[in-house]
Amino acid sequence: MSLDLRRLTRCAVLTALALALSVAEGLVPLTILFPLPGLRLGLANLVTVYALCRLSRREALLILLARCLLGALVGGNLTALAFSLTGGALALGVMAAAVRLGALSLFGVSILGAAAHNTGQILAATAVLGSDAPLVYLPPLLLCSLVTGAVTGGASILLVQRVPEMAERNS
Repeated sequence: MSLDLRRLTRCAVLTALALALSVAEGLVPLTILFPLPGLRLGLANLVTVYALCRLSRREALLILLARCLLGALVGGNLTALAFSLTGGALALGVMAAAVRLGALSLFGVSILGAAAHNTGQILAATAVLGSDAPLVYLPPLLLCSLVTGAVTGGASILLVQRVPEMAERNS
């Protein structure tokens, strides 16, 4: 199997994993712990962080785009695509910059990603609604980003440490 086919296969598997995590976490609302409608842990972000650390930014972006599109199709809610893509793209950009700078651990990278994702979704909501009203929801979401980002950050650290790079496996 060529290296390009292996990378494509790995991206496909990671996309499927991210989609499965996204669908699964949608079944368990966090409103039990935090009374904020729509709040999610962001488990699919594990795959994004892994891709940023072990693949390339381009591959991480392709996985994110495929997950968002497939998630909207599976969920039957194409309106959610705007929110998912806006939040995901902003989170990916912020996390890619943070990983590249190397000044933060994956805890910090994930917390920044969670905050950026929430910010992106609120910005999308203000654009869709044509109102600044969703901005009121941003401060509590940013507080929750500390918790959700730390949880996914801890899991990301374990994932990146325990799942070796492609080159390591092939040698």
